[in-house]
Amino acid sequence: MPYPEESQGFMIDGPEPWADFQKRWFKLKPFEEHDVDVKVEACGICGSDVHTIGGGWGPKNWPLCCGHEIVGTAIRVGAKVTNVKQGQRVGVGAQVYSCGECKQCENDNETYCPHVLIDTYGSKWPNTGVISQGGYSSHVRAHEHWVFAIPEKLATNVAAPMLCAGITAFSPLVRNGAGPGKKVGIVGMGGIGHLGIAFAKALGAETWAISRTRAKEADARKLGADGFIATSEEGWDSEHRFSFDLIVNCANSSQNFDLARYLSIMDVHGRWVSVGLPEEEGQVIKAQNLIANGVLIGASHLGSRKEMIQMLNLAAEKGVGTWIETIDINEANLKQAMTRMTKGDVRYRFTLTGFDKAFA
Repeated sequence: MPYPEESQGFMIDGPEPWADFQKRWFKLKPFEEHDVDVKVEACGICGSDVHTIGGGWGPKNWPLCCGHEIVGTAIRVGAKVTNVKQGQRVGVGAQVYSCGECKQCENDNETYCPHVLIDTYGSKWPNTGVISQGGYSSHVRAHEHWVFAIPEKLATNVAAPMLCAGITAFSPLVRNGAGPGKKVGIVGMGGIGHLGIAFAKALGAETWAISRTRAKEADARKLGADGFIATSEEGWDSEHRFSFDLIVNCANSSQNFDLARYLSIMDVHGRWVSVGLPEEEGQVIKAQNLIANGVLIGASHLGSRKEMIQMLNLAAEKGVGTWIETIDINEANLKQAMTRMTKGDVRYRFTLTGFDKAFA
């Protein structure tokens, strides 16, 4: 049965065989008065999608239609929707619902809701048994709180990856004071990291890219980096000790990662915030490595509605854009893109296009 009861998408039945996408129909949750239906026009491919379908993040509610960097047109709005108008170009990120009533939700921390937190794909909707499905599809359904107007100046294909990669970098920057007079480092120049560099600079911070080698230095400079550190070089940390106010760690791997040396370049009570989620175990953290500068270690999960709107408006105002490669959505292209993602073979994000062709 087609839309509005169902959506059609490219689904994975499990991590074996890997990246074997099948186009099929799946059930949407019952439409409610605060819901918005979005006809998908573009969707970024996130590292989360690769970790999920490869099984690196553990068991999931299979089968799954991934994709949580979605831009499209709002074609249906519930009777009590106030944030979105029918026909508006909108985006949907990695979360589509929270309880909306707890302390966390009422204080712009809805991505940390401890009661009901529904991811765009892979979560079970309360009282329905329906599994949420993502944007490798013809339509998605979300609560209006998690649907965002896309500023006119942002191109659809460029805006899509900001709905997850962008907000994942932006939220810890603004929550930890990135701005004029602050020295900010971004570890890892991938899909999240390249946007972290661009947004840190747009916020007015002195911005440094931190990578293993200098292979991406030219790109970092184009994105606005004021400086570049290659951690494979001898003594890379010496001249930067006690100098960084904030470092956002976007690295997708913790292998051969000498955390103590990274922490040594933080200023007193500087903040190290991780947003990358490697599959392997992380580093051992010893109090001895923290006490010299009293460094504070934490993490960040997505960002609030308020931060999402702030980020999109800043991107439009300052001309911040995702570096993308566009590909038409189909079984073969999805498998190829996932394979390339595992090799880091993209600068720096894929955006899926051609939805009208795929779901005619």
